[in-house]
Amino acid sequence: MTDEKPTPPEIPAPEPTLAKAVEPAAAPAPSAAAPSPEPATTAPKPAAEGAAPAAPAAAAKPAAPAAPPKPAGPKPTDASGKPLIADLAAAVPGAVLEAYEFVGETTAKIAPEHLVAACRYLKDKEGFTYLVDQTAVDWKDRQPRFDVLLLLHSFSRGQERLRLKVAVAEACPTVTGVWETANWMEREAFDMYGVRFDGHPDLRRILTWDGFQGHPLRKDFPIEGIDTGAAIYPDRFPEGGGPGPKDTNRKVVS
Repeated sequence: MTDEKPTPPEIPAPEPTLAKAVEPAAAPAPSAAAPSPEPATTAPKPAAEGAAPAAPAAAAKPAAPAAPPKPAGPKPTDASGKPLIADLAAAVPGAVLEAYEFVGETTAKIAPEHLVAACRYLKDKEGFTYLVDQTAVDWKDRQPRFDVLLLLHSFSRGQERLRLKVAVAEACPTVTGVWETANWMEREAFDMYGVRFDGHPDLRRILTWDGFQGHPLRKDFPIEGIDTGAAIYPDRFPEGGGPGPKDTNRKVVS
C-alpha cells in the first residue's frame, strides 16, 4: 500500500466565444407622402463655463454739441486819466505819450528825451524807489526798432507797480543817475540787444566777453549760434575776441 495521492484529471479550459456585433436595424425610409418637418430655430449656444459674458452691442452715441465760442480776452483800457499818470504828465510836460492799463498793470509810454526827468519825478515825488527790472524788446522790422522797458515798484503806495516803455532806435538815455541798480541792467540790455545807454558810466558787455560778435537776443542773430573762435581756438584768434563779420573763418555752428 502506497502513500501517493491520485492526480486529479485535467479539466480543459473553455474556448473563448466571440461576441457578434449586433447591427442596428436600418431606419425605415420616409414616406413620400409624409410632410417635411419645419426647420428648427438655432438656439444660442450657452457660454462656456467660466467665460466672460459677451458685451452688449454699443449704442450709437449722439453727436457731441458744438463747442461754445471762446470768451473775448481782456483788452487794454486808457489810463491817461489815472491820478498818477495825470500828475506825471503835468510835472514833466511832453513825457507821457500814451498810457493804458492791461490785466491790472499800468504802462506809460515815455518820450526818450524826457525819460530821466520822468524817472526822477516818479522816484522822488511818487515813491517809486525800487527799479525791479530794466530790459529791451527787439521788434526788428519796426522803426524805431527797440522798446526799453522799466518796471518800477513803490512800497509806500501799497506795493503799486508801474511799467515805463521807451521806443528807441539804438540809443536810450541812462537812468543810472536815478537808480544805481540800473548799471548792470543796462549793461545786460546792451550786451544782449545792442542798445546803447548814453551817459552810462561803464557800458561794456556783462554776459559775453569783449570782442564777441553780435547780440544774442536780437531777432536777426543766428538761432544756431556763431563760431566764437577765441573760446575754441585760442591759438588762432586773439584773446577775448572772435572772427569779425568779414572774417573768412567766421561760420554758423551747425
